[in-house]
Amino acid sequence: MKRNGLGAERPKRPTLETVAARAGVSRATVSRVVNGEARVSPDVRATVLRAVQELGYVPNAAARSLVTRRTDSVALVLSVPRHGGEALISAVVQYVTSVLEGAGKQITLMLADTAESHRRIVRHVEARQVDGVVLVPPDGPDTLTERLARTGVPVVLLGKPAIASLVPHVDVDNAGGARAATRHLLDRGRRRIGVVCGPMDLVAVQDRLNGHLATLHEDGLRPMIALAGLDGESGAAAARELLSGGQAPDAVFATSDELAIGAMEAARERGLRVPEDLAVVGFGDIHAASCTTPALTTVRVPAADQALALARLLLSRLDGRHTSSVVLPTRLVVRAST
Repeated sequence: MKRNGLGAERPKRPTLETVAARAGVSRATVSRVVNGEARVSPDVRATVLRAVQELGYVPNAAARSLVTRRTDSVALVLSVPRHGGEALISAVVQYVTSVLEGAGKQITLMLADTAESHRRIVRHVEARQVDGVVLVPPDGPDTLTERLARTGVPVVLLGKPAIASLVPHVDVDNAGGARAATRHLLDRGRRRIGVVCGPMDLVAVQDRLNGHLATLHEDGLRPMIALAGLDGESGAAAARELLSGGQAPDAVFATSDELAIGAMEAARERGLRVPEDLAVVGFGDIHAASCTTPALTTVRVPAADQALALARLLLSRLDGRHTSSVVLPTRLVVRAST
């Protein structure tokens, strides 16, 4: 035995051979159990695991990686979205980390905010430093997704990509949520429904606009569209454009809560009452939506469910199971603005 600095002998670290002797099986059997292989009977597996626990055996991570060709590490790659989404990003970090760490994975957090960071991430994945990638891609044109897909490492994506991809993704039913919001306004007797529409290069905005337009078409109504940016000020400007037209709307559907709150501000500026003169519906159910006066009717997006679905989707891919993209339902939350 080796001695420590005080002269006392340190106990030998348990090895595969030690565990095999305690369990009464071969070294190869212990190796198969430790590496998670299926070719071991339940009784033998239980005996080996009991010996592992009794001896305090800890597998050598480097040696295990050589055998299994796995690192038990996953990259969580984040791009900061232009449209805010702080609650969603927070949920992704919290729940993805919790689920994957619970499955024995180490999480490497990587920020994809520059071209150089994209190159660094691709090199890291190409070198097989991780077994899989959870990717929150940028809002705009995205080459990172396909570059990572070409590495052969399992990748899962938050949000539907702008270009059709073989990479499975998790998204919400944006079109369905917009349909529900528009149908709600129609059911309240509103017939002149304007839409305050965020940037059209965002896939989620495109889907929400399409859902809104399809619902108007079903009732033979013509759309009234004003384009906006991402913040409340641009939402107010777009709403002013709608309200100053020849036939002002009696309702507004906005593709985000921030834009809807801006539209409510524009209504107040013109002396209009919400919802009596102008009903307003948003999308997202951010915290501020329930704090406006009146409180904002909106479409709730399930942030935690998206994060959990992402983690489970990656685990399925790592296990070699067939996977397909996941689209989660949204829910209309009716408040006083309609």
